[in-house]
Amino acid sequence: MTPEHIRLGQDKRREQNWKRWGPYLSERQWGTVREDYSPNGDAWNYFPLSHAPSRAYRWGEDGLLGWTDRECRLCFSPALWNERDPILKERLFGLNGHEGNHGEDVKEHYFYLDSTPTHSYAKSLYKYPQAEFPYQRLLDENRKRTKEEAEFEIEQTGVFDGGRYFDLFAEYAKADANDIYIRLTAVNRGPDDAPLHILPTLWFRNSWIWGCEHEGCSLKPRLWMTNGMIETRHQLLEDFVFWAGTASDGTRPQWLFTENETNTQKLFGHPNYTSFVKDAFHRRIIHGETNAVNSQQHGTKTAPWYRTTIPAGGQVVIDLRLTQKALWDGPPSTEKRNGIFELRRAEANAFYRRNMWSGATPEETLVIRQCYAGLLWTKQFYHYVVDDWLDGDAEQPTPPPTREQIRNTNWRHLFNRDVISMPDKWEYPWFAHWDLAFHMIPFAEIDPDFAKKQLLLFLREWYMHPNGAVPAYEWNFSDVNPPVHAWATWRIYKIAGSTEGFRDRDFLARSFQKLVMNFTWWVNRKDAEGRNVFSGGFLGLDNIGVFDRSRPLPGGAMLQQADGTAWMGLYCGSMLSIALELASERPAYEDMASKFFEHFIRICDAINGKDGDGLWDEEDGFYYDKMLSEHRTMPLKTRSLVGWMPLIAVELLDVRVLNKLPGFSKRMRWFLKHRGDLCGSISYLEHNEQLHNYLLLAMPTRERLRRTLKYLFDEEEFLSPYGLRSLSKFHQKNPYEFAFDDGGKSRIAYDPGESTTGMFGGNSNWRGPVWFPCNYLFIEALERYHRYYGDTFKIEYPTRSGVELTLGEIAKDLSRRLSALFLRDEKTGRRPCDGADWPFVNDPHWRDHVYFHEYFHGDTGKGLGATHQTGWTALAVRSLSDRVWQREHAKKKKA
Repeated sequence: MTPEHIRLGQDKRREQNWKRWGPYLSERQWGTVREDYSPNGDAWNYFPLSHAPSRAYRWGEDGLLGWTDRECRLCFSPALWNERDPILKERLFGLNGHEGNHGEDVKEHYFYLDSTPTHSYAKSLYKYPQAEFPYQRLLDENRKRTKEEAEFEIEQTGVFDGGRYFDLFAEYAKADANDIYIRLTAVNRGPDDAPLHILPTLWFRNSWIWGCEHEGCSLKPRLWMTNGMIETRHQLLEDFVFWAGTASDGTRPQWLFTENETNTQKLFGHPNYTSFVKDAFHRRIIHGETNAVNSQQHGTKTAPWYRTTIPAGGQVVIDLRLTQKALWDGPPSTEKRNGIFELRRAEANAFYRRNMWSGATPEETLVIRQCYAGLLWTKQFYHYVVDDWLDGDAEQPTPPPTREQIRNTNWRHLFNRDVISMPDKWEYPWFAHWDLAFHMIPFAEIDPDFAKKQLLLFLREWYMHPNGAVPAYEWNFSDVNPPVHAWATWRIYKIAGSTEGFRDRDFLARSFQKLVMNFTWWVNRKDAEGRNVFSGGFLGLDNIGVFDRSRPLPGGAMLQQADGTAWMGLYCGSMLSIALELASERPAYEDMASKFFEHFIRICDAINGKDGDGLWDEEDGFYYDKMLSEHRTMPLKTRSLVGWMPLIAVELLDVRVLNKLPGFSKRMRWFLKHRGDLCGSISYLEHNEQLHNYLLLAMPTRERLRRTLKYLFDEEEFLSPYGLRSLSKFHQKNPYEFAFDDGGKSRIAYDPGESTTGMFGGNSNWRGPVWFPCNYLFIEALERYHRYYGDTFKIEYPTRSGVELTLGEIAKDLSRRLSALFLRDEKTGRRPCDGADWPFVNDPHWRDHVYFHEYFHGDTGKGLGATHQTGWTALAVRSLSDRVWQREHAKKKKA
């Protein structure tokens, strides 16, 4: 038990609220749906980046490398100015969905370097150019580029050339749950002395102007100067003290004060109702407006203003402290400050040593630590009360009547006010429930309590719709994401059991009850005709289809989806396993186990079909979507992720468990005997006690599994050096075209990099790149197949190589390929995920920093899409850990 493990236990038992403060501040609040009160639902233009410095947010806050409490009442974030920029650098710059040639895209370099699960220690880095920030050039260059061209990135402007930039490190160390030490270190990487203004800013989120009355709203708080430090007062938060020390170069700060209120005069031409407004620091520092700030030294926003010149290669360190007033014991000495940071760093190292394989190389350790850091830094306070958003606030203008026709109208019960694991706090600063399910797999290794609570949260009555639907994401809560919640629940139950030392059946039972409701919603809404073949829309795979699968098809045609049906097979299998586990203590769950067993078989029967009426294509040996219209029924013959998703619907039933459940076993035997018509097209095999004690439930038969795998393991089709592609490379030379009855045509071709279509905004691509979540599911499925088939199932890998491997050996190799994305190539010295044009190979100030992208180029492995999607891409820690385990296991075996 390390000190961090002890803190996790104290927080779980509510003895100390160690997670109360953390990196929960969003990186982009502007341009979000919850801040959009427009008549047409154009969130990007209603609240653009240009408004962010001057306009108070309704539902949250954003900042640079920021920190806040779990209810986002009191916020901290550093602001910077290099004496050349037209604005203070208070938040990250990026292009909105209309400006980027591949959709929204952050255009900055920043890295999450470390964090413990309780955030007792955390560290991040932002790279700030010394030249004027190229806002307009980034905008202009990307606007004129087509979707066939790459994005224009900030390093291409030359602002980092010659090392002419600052590295700003932000470190946080907790002396106590409510006592946070903050260290800002600004390093001049350039050859010349350079000026830098640093404003460590503290402010209250504006929760007082809207006239709301539910929890989270408050009277106007206040912070003020007293005895050289700041005191705070808030109706819903204890009193705190904010102290700022003299900088390491002797610079003493000048304190600035204003209000976190909108500058209505500047933005809308209406007189300000307060004398001091949100953008006062910008006006005071850049334009010299001394009357912009409150000389009486009070307000709701403050910052100590450090004006420094940092020598070439030198640095300036600023120490601050934010502590509950009851804990204040005077300004901390240098020795005490250094001691706190050194202690918490050492404890972070001890925690991760305890949670990692000892045989990991320094390179592997670095990547795993930063992967966990990104996962932990991507927690965010998320606030969105749909009822208030639809109707408007009492003291604000009434929303336009068109609001009821735009989005989220039937989600009035939704009340979000929680810290949630986000996909990416800039590009996706809102939850996506299927993303979150994958996030929780690596989370369960280091903080199983948080992982379980996050999954339960989305099943609570203020999240889940009364009809059983789970909210997708704020752009449209009614969109359909793949139903992976049950899979994640079952996996996390087992992972957390290993981590915590006990199986939490209470968590499993609570989840199961609500998941039954969600499963019923799926069956009723996505299989309206009761065929057990599902049509769920785009299912999170954006542009993978030959046309937009989430829209009605021409002529009233209907789409039967192989992936939708596969997801439901996975859902059934997971629910079956959960029910069997719960039935070991409560026999009543045996009935539910029987229900999901029989439903699984019916789904398998439907997707495999008879006489060609399923989704399996006997001629090609692959699963395809099928379109049914009044005039014809035809498969959509694209070899894509859609067609290999049915392989993931596989579960193993432990015969030893079944023998203890007579009710379920009796019903299972009856079903197999009397409904043999349904059981002929699935893998259900009697166990061999000499090999194992399992029965196999899987969508494909052994022969269909083998035929499909030949495509997947072909390097000219799906198998890339870095995992499985989402679309076969076959379509590079053989695009697939579909002709509609009305004469229209749609086309799909292999597209390994950024999306060249505008479907779903054009900011993600499922037509060739490697995606972590689906690769992870497939590797896990291979492991289950291998546990059943063992050495009796070998297949050529890669296809046409002449080498035959077991499915277990192939799973290990695929995991190795995924982990190789983040590790340096021995010949080139670069990480594949960095691409060819980055300064990450030799520059010591770049080479040890890693991005965990949304997806990866299908041929080169270059990271694409959102740069900080250390949500589901944090699954990389599982691949990296497996790599280390394989190596250590081989050593022991050899010895």
